[in-house]
Amino acid sequence: MSKDSFRRELNDAFDRISGSPSSDLPDRVRSSLVDGRERRGPVWVAGLAAALIAVLVVGTLIVIGPLSHRQPVVPGVTASPTPSASPSPSPSPTDNLPAFTCAGQGALSGTQTVQTAYVDAIRTGRNAGYDRIVIEFKNGEPVSVDLKPQSNAKFTQGASGQSVQLLGSNGLLVVIHGSDEHTSYSGPYDFKTGYTGLLEARQMEDFEGTVQWGLGLSAPACYRAFFLTNPSRLVIDIQTTS
Repeated sequence: MSKDSFRRELNDAFDRISGSPSSDLPDRVRSSLVDGRERRGPVWVAGLAAALIAVLVVGTLIVIGPLSHRQPVVPGVTASPTPSASPSPSPSPTDNLPAFTCAGQGALSGTQTVQTAYVDAIRTGRNAGYDRIVIEFKNGEPVSVDLKPQSNAKFTQGASGQSVQLLGSNGLLVVIHGSDEHTSYSGPYDFKTGYTGLLEARQMEDFEGTVQWGLGLSAPACYRAFFLTNPSRLVIDIQTTS
């Protein structure tokens, strides 16, 4: 059988199966082509929109992905401040004080750099185990100080020779050489303290560079005397039992 005979028989068989072609087939084909061209625009726009959405989604995933895997921020450890070494306590003026003495007269030598040491303040105070009197000098220490215990509280006042009785049963005479108490001092000249050891302190003399004070005590004198600096001071402590 030739190729042409086979093709004719195949066409006849196809026609018998599918039937004769419809007369309006060309019109339907033409209508489909026209409708396809009209719908091509909206389909193209929708495709473009879908592509843009896909790009945005992919971009968002790219940005969010690294952020979601970012390592958590660990708070930094704050270094504790290194405690500074506490300075050793400086010795107070009362450290290493001389011992109390109950045996007779005593004397101190000053480091005088001026001709006359001017008294500018006198004060008393009470402490555990002793009562205190402080004589402060404006411009430096006097030449020397003599301390003379006595078995009574009666003193002689200056050049007048008048006898003065202080409170107490015993006394201590303080003689300051190279000093002046009338130039810079304007405070009291008689202190009645009410303490247990030092009962009264009173000026006895201020004449020609010598100043004297009488101390009325409640018992025989056990005392200590020393100088302090900045400012210059004569300190006299009277020992007590409390």
